[in-house]
Amino acid sequence: MRRISKSSLNRLSSDSQRLVSLAQGMSQAASRMEERIWEQQLDQLLHKALKGAHQDNIEAALEHLFKADLPAYDALMESVEACSESCLVEHEGTTYQALLIAIPILAWTRFTIASGPISEDVRTTLCAHVHGHLLAPDTRLAMAPALFSIDQLPRTHAETYSLTQRMAQAAIKGTAVRAQGNPPETAPFLADTRYLLAAVAAPIGSPLFGWQASLHPNERERAFEHWRKQAAPNISSLLPGCGIELLMPEAYYVACREADREIRPASIRAAVHYLTFTLGIEASGLRAIIGSFSEEPNEEHVDEYRISFTLRQNPEVIYGVVWPLYGTEDEDIAAVTSFESLTTPELLDTDVRTPLEQIIALLRACGITHIKRHNEQFPTEFCDDCGAPLYPDAEAELVHAEMPEDAPAGAGHFH
Repeated sequence: MRRISKSSLNRLSSDSQRLVSLAQGMSQAASRMEERIWEQQLDQLLHKALKGAHQDNIEAALEHLFKADLPAYDALMESVEACSESCLVEHEGTTYQALLIAIPILAWTRFTIASGPISEDVRTTLCAHVHGHLLAPDTRLAMAPALFSIDQLPRTHAETYSLTQRMAQAAIKGTAVRAQGNPPETAPFLADTRYLLAAVAAPIGSPLFGWQASLHPNERERAFEHWRKQAAPNISSLLPGCGIELLMPEAYYVACREADREIRPASIRAAVHYLTFTLGIEASGLRAIIGSFSEEPNEEHVDEYRISFTLRQNPEVIYGVVWPLYGTEDEDIAAVTSFESLTTPELLDTDVRTPLEQIIALLRACGITHIKRHNEQFPTEFCDDCGAPLYPDAEAELVHAEMPEDAPAGAGHFH
């Protein structure tokens, strides 16, 4: 869910150039009618590219527009996501519209966060809860028979398109969704996101969700509360030994982006809990060091923060958490007045506006009172041997995070 890479761009293919031109026409449209004409042409070309798995053409067009025309980039990205997470299917003389939805679950633990196959009974129960609390009455639903980690989700728009097509057919025909063969291994994190994936379908023009059928948008929040209350026990059984929080089931890309944002606070809380439990210390015995990181340090924007943890009386970095920034979050950095103003006790009672303010508020809420922030901006460097992020120590050196030698074995990793 990260921004497009800024690597050098080769000459665009004819299909990539056509995508660029249609997206620019769509972003410059002066009326809804004109916009929809551009949109229809763009969707047709995207469906062709996605069906043929021509992801390179799409990536090249997105990368070109990211550098040259951000409004058109947004238009193309929105269209690519819509075309890969939704489709129309003809079945027995009826045209159905189908949408791929993701059901995100935030999980944290000192042990292992499960993923993989789920039983038919649990899946049937969860489908009943989705139908009963979230969907419109006449919809059809198919759920994948697995709990996915982020490493096991589709990696490209073309892969998402293929999954949407398969799951839409299953929903409309009432058949089972095949399990994923040889899924990638899941990296061990102490705070991570798991996903249930489902496709919902209805005759074209009919509502998909209950709040659409009732024509009361306020029903959305009520439906979510009912879903969270009723489904939590079943989902907890899939994640033994974990604390969990259910997020709103949404269209695939929106749900994944929201989960990316919401897992960040859980990662800090899980890190502090793990360190205090494992090392047998109070949170006040830890120190946090915050560094700003950018893929291109000479530019103004920040791509992510990295938070190092040390013992109060020891300069060695024992653990680290990465807090990535999404969308326009890096543009909010200028709203911070000074680091000193952020570390005053009154912060917890004020409106938290920026990611940096949120990080500091979370650290203080966890009981960490010694917080240092480096003013310089660091390059996003990683360990050459294991690929782990490097974290800033108190002297602004980037180092590998290493638990003390006498710490219990089996420590996990963090985002």
